[in-house]
Amino acid sequence: MKTLVIGGTGTVGSMVAAGLLKQGVAVRVMSHSPEKLKKLPQGVEGVRADLADPHSLAPAFDKIDSVFLLVGTGPSETDEGLLAVSAAKAAKVGKIVYLSVAMPEGSERIPHFRSKLPIEKAIKESKIAYTILRPNNFFQNDLWVKDAIMQYGIYPTPIGSKGLNRVDVRDIADCAVNALTKSGYENGTYEIHGPDTLTGEGIARTYAKHLGRGIRYSGDDLTAWAEKTKTMMPEFMVADMRIMYEFFQDKGMIAPKDELEKAQKLLGKKPRSFDDFVKEITTAWRSKIAKAA
Repeated sequence: MKTLVIGGTGTVGSMVAAGLLKQGVAVRVMSHSPEKLKKLPQGVEGVRADLADPHSLAPAFDKIDSVFLLVGTGPSETDEGLLAVSAAKAAKVGKIVYLSVAMPEGSERIPHFRSKLPIEKAIKESKIAYTILRPNNFFQNDLWVKDAIMQYGIYPTPIGSKGLNRVDVRDIADCAVNALTKSGYENGTYEIHGPDTLTGEGIARTYAKHLGRGIRYSGDDLTAWAEKTKTMMPEFMVADMRIMYEFFQDKGMIAPKDELEKAQKLLGKKPRSFDDFVKEITTAWRSKIAKAA
């Protein structure tokens, strides 16, 4: 069996590729970047192709049995995802595992959430066996705000006080590997959540606990957040994320008990806790600082 991992040079996709290798699955990773393909781990086949260029896709899908599909967030996300589904149908792929996003009622107003719905629909109508994974907000997103935490004692992500069952990317990848390599999960949609309902204040307290010093949540002011963030990401992304955080503050993203139980069966173990994640990364951050001193 050979699996094509689309998005296999990114955070989630690279873990999926590594997990498949451990299971003895032949892995092909598709990327438009020759430099990224050169850095693939030993045993992974790389192919240069681009979801924005449909003519490049046939060789990437040739002799592929299953596909892990992750489409990068951007203005062309829907079109690229639909092209991937069309290429999978043309290649007579047997299974697709698609990384979507947790989508509680009302969250369709968030642009990069809404963009995934036509892709989900096309997959369901493709007659290819599928598993759709809908993960909550990632623990690993906090790696982007390391400097704010470590240098300034601030947790700056404005997720509010309603609460999110954020999830470890490694658990998402493990769910994807299981869906690709095991039977019984076909034609299903799984919300992937972590075990803890987290707020901005609660997250700050967790970092304070493991760092042994005060960490303050910067609050819910989305205008201030957008002003500070506009130099770090494209304008369309700042606008998109602002709508997302507004939804988080208004509604939260709390895991229903039945969805937690359903996802744990797919994961095959207890999901990682946020406390353990913070302990792990703060230990690594402090070790790096100590070595640099």
